[in-house]
Amino acid sequence: MLSKKYLLFKNNSLNPKRIILVVLLLFNSFNLNADSFKFNNYNNHGLVGLVNMPTARHFDESIFGATLYGGSPDTRLTFTSSPFEWLEASLYYTRIKDRPYCEREFDDACRQSYKDKGFNFKVRLRKEDKFPAVSLGINDLGGTGLYSSEYIVASYGINNLDLHFGLGWGALNGSKYSFENPLIKLSNKFASRSILQPGDTGKFDAESFFSGKKVSPFFGFSYLINEKTLLKFEHDSTRASGSELNYYGSTEIGYERSKYDFSFGIDYHLNKNFSIGLFHERGNTTSIKFVYKQDAISSNKYATYRSANTKVDEDKYSRLRKNLRNNGIGVNKIVEGSSAIGLELTQFVHPNIQVIEEIIKSATIDSGINKEVKTNIKIADLQAYEDYDLDFEKQSQTIFLRKKVRSYNSNTGLSFRPFLASREEFFKGAILIENNFEYILADNLFFSSNLKYSLADNFDDLRFPPEDTFPAQVRSDVKDYLRNFDNGILIGRAQLDGYQSLSKNDHFMFSVGIFEEMFTGYGFEYLHSKNDSSHAYGVEIFEVHKRDYDLRFDLLDYNQTTAHFNYYFRNYGSIPFDLKASFGKYLAGDFGSTIEISRSYRNGVKFGVFVTLTDVSSEEFGEGSFDKGIFFNIPIFSNLVSYSWRPLTKDPGQKLIRKNTLHDLLIKFKPIN
Repeated sequence: MLSKKYLLFKNNSLNPKRIILVVLLLFNSFNLNADSFKFNNYNNHGLVGLVNMPTARHFDESIFGATLYGGSPDTRLTFTSSPFEWLEASLYYTRIKDRPYCEREFDDACRQSYKDKGFNFKVRLRKEDKFPAVSLGINDLGGTGLYSSEYIVASYGINNLDLHFGLGWGALNGSKYSFENPLIKLSNKFASRSILQPGDTGKFDAESFFSGKKVSPFFGFSYLINEKTLLKFEHDSTRASGSELNYYGSTEIGYERSKYDFSFGIDYHLNKNFSIGLFHERGNTTSIKFVYKQDAISSNKYATYRSANTKVDEDKYSRLRKNLRNNGIGVNKIVEGSSAIGLELTQFVHPNIQVIEEIIKSATIDSGINKEVKTNIKIADLQAYEDYDLDFEKQSQTIFLRKKVRSYNSNTGLSFRPFLASREEFFKGAILIENNFEYILADNLFFSSNLKYSLADNFDDLRFPPEDTFPAQVRSDVKDYLRNFDNGILIGRAQLDGYQSLSKNDHFMFSVGIFEEMFTGYGFEYLHSKNDSSHAYGVEIFEVHKRDYDLRFDLLDYNQTTAHFNYYFRNYGSIPFDLKASFGKYLAGDFGSTIEISRSYRNGVKFGVFVTLTDVSSEEFGEGSFDKGIFFNIPIFSNLVSYSWRPLTKDPGQKLIRKNTLHDLLIKFKPIN
């Protein structure tokens, strides 16, 4: 029988000193890496981790997922993405039951359960080698501060076992083994931690990061029992101060006081994408978790070449046209010179120039063409990519010239429209039949429309009005539009677009009609963009009118001229992301700037974040302080789906939603780093 001095448990508690000693010994005994789908899953907070505690593990870049957690008193939905292998970012919605939404006792809106939302991120400081991987993270950026916490954590893998040890501040500083914050030795500023009040929601309180008189250790392990089952055990340092603190204005979530200081459970993988978790937390709470995770790159492969059915006696250029058309690339013109052929192509399908070049190379070989191929690409008659000039064309023989004909395409299918974290209910949505129609009047002139019909929705009880509508109500009345979704066929868009390349590097477009669900009008955009440059810039100016809530042709009594100067930077290695910066006048008449940072992949997958600051003060803006959010383009059932999310729908910093911009069209023909 083991002596008591070797026991890891004592009086229903983990013995941290002995756990740390064992972990340190194991750290120096093996050298195996546990950064994988097998060893890892999102924890209850949507972070790669154990039960509630984070780990230093990260998924590969382009992986994204969603976590639905049901516990007490909170229910939480978290969306997580890994734009880089060293960065994990997530946003969450949570509902805390038995906690009023606001403090006005006789206000109907205050009788509902409390809602919260915020951002989390985790950065890898070092990869695992002979020593552990180390990561640093911050939770609840821009939220109410209820989940506000920071941590540094180390992880080390040993065959099927993965070990973790970290320090937690804020909401992770609830261990009875807490000790003095070591950062106080660097500065006394780390000794005090400010507390966000209800009116401070949305503020970034950087002075509180890694601060407080105490810091708590957390540690644990995961063990892969088999290909489907992952066992998790942790010393849980979550701050659990008692359910009696679950009231509006409290700085505590209201978790029941811990009976034990550990949590444990299992994750069971139904397949490579879906898993279910069942956990017992701190001796008094049983929770369940559902996880979906996906590798955006492997699940949405680059385009693969497909040969067309051609006749044996067809000439090589006819076979080339058919092979390209069979792969989503149209041929406008073919010219042949003494040493090369020139192709003028047009396409909207493929996400970047590398994929197009690979298809052209395969189609050329398949068609029996041995000469060098030079390519010019047009999209909506814009000169998007130029590999040969007019002199080459004059010295060549025209082999093929496409006849200009009018054509159209129409696509009808089911779609889903979510509306998350409203004050009325955590989740709202509609199942729609949508028709997207496009008529090509000329190579540079297009009419497009979007019609929708709601098969089923639960928008009828969206009754609570927005609390802040300064300086003008341009987006915060979204509920008035949604309530009319069951009112027959609705017009989402009906617009005419014209395009023109003024020169090789200067492009112009105009648009008129119904641009989106909330605005109609007219305007133009200009863009200066060089094929061989990572920089581009331009301007856009639109005169818009607010649409009536019936989503047909009537208008409300509001119009605005919105204008922006835009600068774009494309990542070619010097900076590991793409950037867009805009400055100008927004839909509500406020002036300011927007910064967008994003990461794109060769198959069209994209993750990004944005922040907008205008001349509307944080007090005038109200809850949230300023506009921010995320956007992504990810594969859902093999199709790329675009979505933009804000924690709050406010009026300042809002821009016109456009079907196409010049940069969105032309950027497809710049390489992806």
